[in-house]
Amino acid sequence: MASTEYGSYTAKLMDGPLEGRTVRTEFTDAGEPLARLEIPAGSAKRYLYMRGSGVEYNGEGHNAALPSAVDYRFIEARLG
Repeated sequence: MASTEYGSYTAKLMDGPLEGRTVRTEFTDAGEPLARLEIPAGSAKRYLYMRGSGVEYNGEGHNAALPSAVDYRFIEARLG
């Protein structure tokens, strides 16, 4: 479950069908980037992305220790 307490970050989709796109998402309740993202693609398909190793920090604001952007890698497309 995502939390607004820590704000949000940019998920950078590094490969797969959505390569090069970004998604704004919130941190978990523990203040961590999400381990995986399921992105809807129409009414019958979802793309599953898992957190990669790339992390960026902008060093500004009250949550400067949290990443501002995190890389995600494509795992699979799911139907249904």
